[in-house]
Amino acid sequence: MEHITDTGIQDANKDYVGQVGLTPDAFVRLIAFAISQPEDMDINEILFRPTAQAL
Repeated sequence: MEHITDTGIQDANKDYVGQVGLTPDAFVRLIAFAISQPEDMDINEILFRPTAQAL
């Protein structure tokens, strides 16, 4: 977040990511689920939010 110079926006972004972000474990489960699907199942894209982590 250092590239954002407005401290109010930095704080708002930190709060937002902390509230809606996936944990690293949830992200791993998402990828494992996609990989475990049958070979004839097409997964065109996976959408995910930023991972929740200390900024």
